[in-house]
Amino acid sequence: MDRIASFTINHLDLMPGLYVSRRDAKGDCVTTTFDLRITAPNREPVVDTPALHTIEHLAATYLRNSEKKDDVIYFGPMGCRTGFYLLLAGDYTSKDIVPLMIRMFEFIRDFKGEVPGASPKDCGNYLDMNLGMANYLANRYLENTLYHIDEKHLVYPE
Repeated sequence: MDRIASFTINHLDLMPGLYVSRRDAKGDCVTTTFDLRITAPNREPVVDTPALHTIEHLAATYLRNSEKKDDVIYFGPMGCRTGFYLLLAGDYTSKDIVPLMIRMFEFIRDFKGEVPGASPKDCGNYLDMNLGMANYLANRYLENTLYHIDEKHLVYPE
């Protein structure tokens, strides 16, 4: 079997950042998959499930109401719980979406009140939320990564 591309990245050297994970083309259509790495894999604690779930709800809500809403294909957590994948229709670089990600994580950091979609009618696990930790992690990602992002945190390590 072919090895999955994301398994070829050395996770021992991977730092929190905003990376292009892959680009897929089908005819003239390109889909860019981004790796929003929130914690350093295998060196920092993973994001707890309730915070991960809350960030997913808030980020998806933000993105589907943003200027890129027509390009959003998917936003969701990585199985390893160290970050998220964002899929956008179009051929993008990591730098192209830094301003969008800053605004999105500021929205998550500052969000108060009822989490969108956190009701039994709207979500299959609506009680599994932690807004306080989502606020904290969004602020941490902004302060430690996004606000001063450089090439080392925009391009996967060799």
